[in-house]
Amino acid sequence: MSTSTTRPIPYGRQHITEADEQAVIRTLRSDFLTQGPQVAEFEQQFARYIGAEYAVAVSNGTAALHLCALALNVQPGQRVITSPITFAASANCVRYCGGEVHFADIDPATALLDLKAVRRLLESHPKGFFHGLIPVDFAGLPVNLEEARQLADEFGLWIIEDACHAPGGSFTDSHGNEQRCGSGQLADLAIFSFHPVKHIATGEGGMITTNRRDLYERLLLLRTHGITKDTAQLTRPDEGGWYYEMQDLGYNYRMPDMLCALGISQLKRAEEGLDRRRAIAALYDTAFANVPGIELLRANEGHAYHLYIVQAADRRGLYDFLRTRQIFAQVHYIPVHTMPYYQQLGWKTGDLPHAENYYAHCLSLPMFPALTDEEQQYVIESVVEFVNRG
Repeated sequence: MSTSTTRPIPYGRQHITEADEQAVIRTLRSDFLTQGPQVAEFEQQFARYIGAEYAVAVSNGTAALHLCALALNVQPGQRVITSPITFAASANCVRYCGGEVHFADIDPATALLDLKAVRRLLESHPKGFFHGLIPVDFAGLPVNLEEARQLADEFGLWIIEDACHAPGGSFTDSHGNEQRCGSGQLADLAIFSFHPVKHIATGEGGMITTNRRDLYERLLLLRTHGITKDTAQLTRPDEGGWYYEMQDLGYNYRMPDMLCALGISQLKRAEEGLDRRRAIAALYDTAFANVPGIELLRANEGHAYHLYIVQAADRRGLYDFLRTRQIFAQVHYIPVHTMPYYQQLGWKTGDLPHAENYYAHCLSLPMFPALTDEEQQYVIESVVEFVNRG
């Protein structure tokens, strides 16, 4: 595959089929473009796929995080711990509610939130100082939520699992049981994103899963302005068929039927896409196992591979070289605590050395089901060529 004939290869790309297109067209020709039957259908099918009791479709992953923080009643001044290696929304949802974000460092072998560092942070303050924990299944590698749940129970914390990168991912707990990301067995709430580069692409969109009925009902209310027409919840149920009540300060975080129809269609290929991602990762693993200047993060068999990340000795050089070959690798992520907004709140470079060292070397290579064998081989050859140039 020569440089002159290759099309640009991004780090991620959606895959839209004719079946996807027809699903959207059928909804466009139906009676409902929003607040219709496709929403409930997508929720039911997604909950079944993930293994959770309840699912709530929302406008995007950030809205999902915000609604979770609202449903858990995050208040000004409450303190929540999360990872610095994530998209900013994982932390911002706490700030939306006036809470304080505390970052714990990552495990350099996985780039996941280091639960030992979380314990040290918790033990350095009196019990009750912290209120919640937001672990991130970064790149598709699941956090050990069994250990996180033990910490949460010991210190009185709730858990929001940010599983945006990991639908279909899982880990094996200490009893030998498979724990699927977002199943609600160990976290109070979990969130997913349907951005185009994610496993399930709807353009924009998100989902919240939970096994708690109380949180599910509160999420439904908050998703739609805090308004209900449910006669069982109305204070004046006999007012008339037109009557509704705003019972809380909610938001318009709905996901329209058109996007839910696309999500339903995409969900049918979820396992096929996951298998392809794992096959791509296995080939990268083999190709880069003994390449000087390229280090790999530790994985497990339940890795969902939203991203395939290498640690490069000369990350900037490799990034620039790949772009000359029309390979558009990306960096995930700039540590959140180094962003100007969070530095204004007191965080500074040097606070979390493992996260900062990871950022200095990380590079996400192309990883998406539609990546061809020829394209992947071209990526591998280009990385190796750069390394061999010295």
